[in-house]
Amino acid sequence: MSDPVKFLTSVGQVLATMSLYSRGHPARERVVDDSYQQLLDLIAASPEPRFSFVDGEVIYYQRVLRDLKDWEWATRLAAVGVQRIEFEADVARDDYEAFLTDIFTRMKGDLPDTSEGRFLRRTGIRYGPITVAGQEREDTVASFATATIAFSLKDDIETIEWMHSQVMDSGNLPLLEAETVVRSLSLAMHSQEEIMLPLLQLKEFDQYTTTHSSNVAVLAMALGEAIGLRGREVRVLGVAGLLHDLGKVRIPHDVLVKPGQFTDEERGIMQRHPTDGAKIIMERDVRLEVPAVVAYEHHIMLNGQGYPPFHYERATHYASRLVHICDVYDALCTNRPYREAWTSDSALAYIEERSGSDFDPQFSVPFVSMMREMQRQPLSYEAPVIGA
Repeated sequence: MSDPVKFLTSVGQVLATMSLYSRGHPARERVVDDSYQQLLDLIAASPEPRFSFVDGEVIYYQRVLRDLKDWEWATRLAAVGVQRIEFEADVARDDYEAFLTDIFTRMKGDLPDTSEGRFLRRTGIRYGPITVAGQEREDTVASFATATIAFSLKDDIETIEWMHSQVMDSGNLPLLEAETVVRSLSLAMHSQEEIMLPLLQLKEFDQYTTTHSSNVAVLAMALGEAIGLRGREVRVLGVAGLLHDLGKVRIPHDVLVKPGQFTDEERGIMQRHPTDGAKIIMERDVRLEVPAVVAYEHHIMLNGQGYPPFHYERATHYASRLVHICDVYDALCTNRPYREAWTSDSALAYIEERSGSDFDPQFSVPFVSMMREMQRQPLSYEAPVIGA
């Protein structure tokens, strides 16, 4: 059993014991001591450990803890507004017990301790709901205000960059990390009462594949929800959006960032990326059929034009047609070496004009409507905090 699994198991034991024994009881003190020791061991191995609880799953840093799949305490913690916990290296035993007592109090339905002295004291533990920095929901500000954690996309963007480097260096696609990024992006979208689009603004063209992948994943999930999809179907669209351009890791850097017109040879290299991306994904896991198909088909238009060419006429997968719209929109709204970024209105007008030829109307119409109604949240890659 890994250290993070041992530690969280001990947290569950403490919370269960607190329902049986009052403060000061030897049995209660013993399980708190044991859990605190597990925390110290965890900190010794991984300074500043952090956990997130998403859709009943436990995420340690960026890794899903499969040993704790369907762990009941994850659901209970999220239900009382504790979706994320972060520990610093110098957590004291008394502060740790106070943290556990606060969690237990919330689970009983009582109001947590909101005394001024408690919040002025530095504890080395941050915990609470994942919300947008500087924007707290009215239903949490009274009882959880100081426990709120500002949600950042910095870890997710770094994870995407690391995923691409892994594919380039070893050919291995880290699937768990991809799934974790999608869950994090989904949380960022839903961290307020209304869905927001945490879209990243490109600072340097070298970052294009990273920021574009994140943005297409967000747009694909938002559009999926707009047309009535839920749960796993939406997450599959998120993974497909995140990986749709994966084949570009095999394109030489000087071709990828070339500011001028491509030669025929360079264009041929660029147009191999759908096939390369599909191969990389399928070699990783045959269960990634939809993301692999999307990677292969995302440059094929509704009328069959685009690349790679089909050997015989057939319809593309619905997910490919959906991601194609998101891909084109974000590409048009991004500065490229050979042109300035389009405005959102111009990009939406382009999609409307070509609806029925390039784009499937069953997705392009709700996409345009969604984007015109929804507040767009442009974020900086250099300081990727929602609401910044």
